[in-house]
Amino acid sequence: MAKNAIQKIAMNAAENIPYDKLMLSQKNVRRIKDGVSIEQLAEDIGRRKLIQSLNVRPVLDAEGEETGTFEVPAGGRRYLALGILIKQKRLAKNEPIPCIVNRGQETSAEEDSLAENLRRADLHPLDQFRAFKSLSDQGLDPEEIGVRFFVSPSTVKQRLRLASVSPKLLDLYEKDEIRLEQIMAFSISDDHARQEQVWERICSSHMQEPYYIRRLLTETTVRTDDRRAVYVGAEAYEAAGGVILRDLFEQDSGGWFQDAALLEQLVFDRLKVDAEAIRAEGWKWVEAAISFPYGHTSGMRRIYAEAQELSAEEIERYDALKAEYDKLDADYARAEDADEAIEAKLDQLGAELDAIDDRPQSYDPAQKAIAGVFVTLAANGKLQVDAGFVRSEDEPRTETGDVDEGEERGANGGTRSNGDDDGDGVDVNGKPVEDGSNDDGEDDGIKPLPDRLVFDLTAQRTLALRNALAGDVDIAFVAALHAFVLQVFYRFAPDTCLEISVKSGSFSQVEGLAETSWAKEIAERHEAWDRDLPDEAEGLWDFLLGLDDASRKALFAHCVSLTLNAVVEPWNRRAKALEHADVLGRSLQFDMVDAGWTPTVEFLGRLTKARILQAVREARGADSAQLIDHMKKDIMAREAARLLEGSNWLPEPLRLEVDEVATDAGDGVAGDMSDEVTLDGDATELPAFLADDADPSSEEPVTIDGDEADHLQAAE
Repeated sequence: MAKNAIQKIAMNAAENIPYDKLMLSQKNVRRIKDGVSIEQLAEDIGRRKLIQSLNVRPVLDAEGEETGTFEVPAGGRRYLALGILIKQKRLAKNEPIPCIVNRGQETSAEEDSLAENLRRADLHPLDQFRAFKSLSDQGLDPEEIGVRFFVSPSTVKQRLRLASVSPKLLDLYEKDEIRLEQIMAFSISDDHARQEQVWERICSSHMQEPYYIRRLLTETTVRTDDRRAVYVGAEAYEAAGGVILRDLFEQDSGGWFQDAALLEQLVFDRLKVDAEAIRAEGWKWVEAAISFPYGHTSGMRRIYAEAQELSAEEIERYDALKAEYDKLDADYARAEDADEAIEAKLDQLGAELDAIDDRPQSYDPAQKAIAGVFVTLAANGKLQVDAGFVRSEDEPRTETGDVDEGEERGANGGTRSNGDDDGDGVDVNGKPVEDGSNDDGEDDGIKPLPDRLVFDLTAQRTLALRNALAGDVDIAFVAALHAFVLQVFYRFAPDTCLEISVKSGSFSQVEGLAETSWAKEIAERHEAWDRDLPDEAEGLWDFLLGLDDASRKALFAHCVSLTLNAVVEPWNRRAKALEHADVLGRSLQFDMVDAGWTPTVEFLGRLTKARILQAVREARGADSAQLIDHMKKDIMAREAARLLEGSNWLPEPLRLEVDEVATDAGDGVAGDMSDEVTLDGDATELPAFLADDADPSSEEPVTIDGDEADHLQAAE
C-alpha cells in the first residue's frame, strides 16, 4: 500500500518593503510599555541594524486586491524605532525593511501578535552572565558594554562577577540546585576551591542562606572598617600585594582584607615608624600596640602639656572679643525674633575665642626626658597618642640619706592603728616609748619633753580632734576626701592623719577590658580630675575646701568607686563582700543590660556548646536552639550572638539574682536540657537576616624598645 504523502509546510516569504509602505496595525496586542524603551531600541538598531524582521500583512481594498501598503501586527516596537531613526535623518523614508509577509492569513493578526510575544523565551540569567563575559573577553570594558545594552556599568560588573564563580557551582545553578542569591554570595571570593569547599560544607545542611555563605567565605579575613585596615589603608595594602574581597550585591563597607597575616605585618611596620617619630620628639620611651590592657598606666604619674602663655596683645584681643560676644549674646537673648546675621556673628566670635583657647600646647623638655608615651589605635583606626606617663623608677629622687618614714607611708597609703594607747609604753606603731619621768637631773638648758609625755598629750589631742570632727560633717567629708585623693592621684604624697587605706584592683589580665565603654568613661573622668588637681599635694587641702559642694561629692564618688571590687575568685572567699555588691547594685538600680553588656562571639566561644545552647534556649526558646545545635562550636557561637542580640539575656554571674535553671545546666549535653525558658516570654525563630560583623580581637603590646611583637589575630 502506498503511504499517504505528508503535507509540507510552506514558509511565508521574506520581502524587503520600503518603510513608507508600512503602517502600524491597530491589532497589535501590546498596549503597555515594558522593558527596553523605543528610544533605546532605536539606538540599538542604529548600531547593529535590524536583526529581526517585521511580521506584516498586505492591506486589501474592497475587492480584496493588495493596495501596495502593509500593516504591521507583530513587530510594532521595531517599526516605531525605525520611525525615530527616520525623524533623526539617520534612515531614509523609503529604506527597504526586511519583512515576513503573511498572505495566507490562516491565523488572525491578533493571534500572530500574541504568539510573537508569548513564544519568546527570555535568556536564562546564566546565559546573560556568560554573554557579558564573552564581550569582556573580546576587549569591551564594562562602561562600553553598559552603553550598548543600556545598563549601568555596575550592573555589568555584577554580571561579570557572577560569571566568574566556580563552573561547578554555575552548573548547579543551571540545574536549579543553587539559587541566584547563593551564587551572588559565592561571588565575593575568586577562589574556586574555597567556594566549592564551602558548598560541600553546607549542601547537606539547612543553613544555606546567602549571609551564612558570605560569613564562611570571609571568616579568616579582616573587614575594611576594622581599625587595623583603616590604619593601614586599602591603597597601601593592595600595593603590598594584598587582595580585597568585595561584595557587589550587598553593602559591605568596602569589603574584606583577605590576607590577615600581611595586614598584621603592615600594621606593625607602620606602628614602629610612627612610634619612632614620636620618640624623636624627646620622650624617654614609647610603647605601641593595637590596644593595651586595662590599667596599663597604673602606678604611673601623669604630666600634662601646658599651653603657650598669651602675650599682652592676645590677652587684650581676647578680652575685647569676649566682651563683644557677651553683649551681643545678651541683646540677642532679649530679642523676640531670630536674626541669622546676629547668629552668624556670634558663631564667628565664638570661633575666634575657641582659636585662642585652643592655642598650641607643649611639654617641658625636662619632663619629657623622664616620661613616655603609649601609642595605640582608636576604634576609628586613627593613631591615638597618650603622652606624659612617668614610671616609678624614673621619678627624680632626692639624695638625703635615709628615707623619710612619712614619705614611705604616703606612697603606700598610710598605716593602720593597732589601738594600743593604754599607757603600756608602746606607741601606735608598736615601738617602745621612752618615759623621762624618772630623770630628775637638772641641766642648764631646757630639755625636749619626754617621748612618753608627748605620746600622752597627743593621744588626748587625737581624741579631742576625733570628737570635734564628729561634730562637723562637712569637714569630716573633706578630710576623708583628702585622704582618698592623696592615695588615688598622688605618688609619694605626704601622709594624712586619717588612717584610711584605699585599694583598687586593675584587672589587667582581663582581655579587652580597656576597650569597654565603662573603662573609657572612668579614664576620661579620672584624667579630667587629674588635670584640675594641684601639682603638689601640699596644696590639695585648700583646693578641696575651695570646691563647691557638688564638685566635692563628684570627686568623692569617683575615688570611692575605684575601690569597689565585686570580682569572684575561686581562691578568695568573699561571700559577704559579694552579697554587699548585690545590695549596692540594687540600691543603684543597676543592671548590666542597661549598662551596655551584650553576649559577644568571644564570650560565647569560651562556653561549652551545652552552655551556648542553654543561653539561646533561655533567651529565644527551644526552637531557636534547635536551629544551631548541629553546628560546630565556632559557628554556633557566631549565630548564638546574633540570636541573643536584644534579648536582655545575662549569664549567671552578671545577674543580681541567679537563675537556678541556668546554673543547673552545667556542662552537660544539649539533650539533657529539656526545660524551655525565655526571658521575653515567647520562643522566637531565627532572624531572617543577620548582619556580617567583624570579629573583634585584642592584641598584646608591641614594644618599640626592642621587645618582639605578638601576632595579631586574623579577624577583629
